[in-house]
Amino acid sequence: MSDIKRTNVEARYSDMAVYNGVAYLAGQVPDDASLDMQGQTRQVLETIDRLLAQAGTNKDRLLMVQIFISNIAEIDEMNKAWDAWVSKTNAPPRATVEARLANPDWKVEIIVTAAV
Repeated sequence: MSDIKRTNVEARYSDMAVYNGVAYLAGQVPDDASLDMQGQTRQVLETIDRLLAQAGTNKDRLLMVQIFISNIAEIDEMNKAWDAWVSKTNAPPRATVEARLANPDWKVEIIVTAAV
C-alpha cells in the first residue's frame, strides 16, 4: 500500500495529498486579491501548475476540476483565463458554481484532482 504524501502542511489543511497515483489539491486561491477575475484565475492556475509538477504530473492528467466563483456574472472573464490554460486535447470534467468564498476579496477558488 502506498504512503500518503502531503505538501505544504499547516495546522488546518495541506495544499495537496498524493495517494495511490492520484494528486488531490485543496482549493487554491489567489495570492493577490486585488487582481481582476482573469488575473486571479491565472494566478490560481499557476499555483496549480506548480503543485502538479511537485507531484510529478501536469494539467494533461486532470481527472476532475471544481471551480468556485464569487460572482457568476464574471464567468466569461474566468473562462478567458481557463481557456488559455487548459489542455486543448485533454480538457477535464469540470463544474463551476457561484459561492461565497472565505475571503470576500477572492473571486475564484479551484480544486483539482489529477492522475500522477
